[in-house]
Amino acid sequence: MSVSTEEQRILNLFERVETIEEVAVTLPEGDDRRARLLALSRDALAEEATVRPVIAAKILGLSEKTVRAWADAGLLATRQRTPRLLLDVPSVHRVSHVLRELRQEGMERDLLEHVWHRLEDQALLDREDLGESISQLLHGDVVVLRSAGREDK
Repeated sequence: MSVSTEEQRILNLFERVETIEEVAVTLPEGDDRRARLLALSRDALAEEATVRPVIAAKILGLSEKTVRAWADAGLLATRQRTPRLLLDVPSVHRVSHVLRELRQEGMERDLLEHVWHRLEDQALLDREDLGESISQLLHGDVVVLRSAGREDK
């Protein structure tokens, strides 16, 4: 398959997934329809499985060299390294979201660092235990702890 044909197929997939995600986020967090739509978008991305670095570079608006460096750094997940590098489609899609946000904020330099931090932050926010802790804090359900040797003054 030619690079342009494969690129168009991936772009079409991303457009369909973006549409599903846009509809999903309009529904309340606890709504089962939201979860089903987001699962549908994840499944669609997983079905494609891999993308070549040259295509990922075009989609992300980066050089192929940068895409390969990001894959080496672990920012873009890889499915295969030999005989040729193939990237994980859901990973490329996730990074495309972050890059879009950063570019909308006017950031064009040090993108690797900014993307890395955004993905780390999102991973923390996605943790169920952190979400529960934040909810408890917002509802005032806290216990103040003090060290044993410290006296109040």
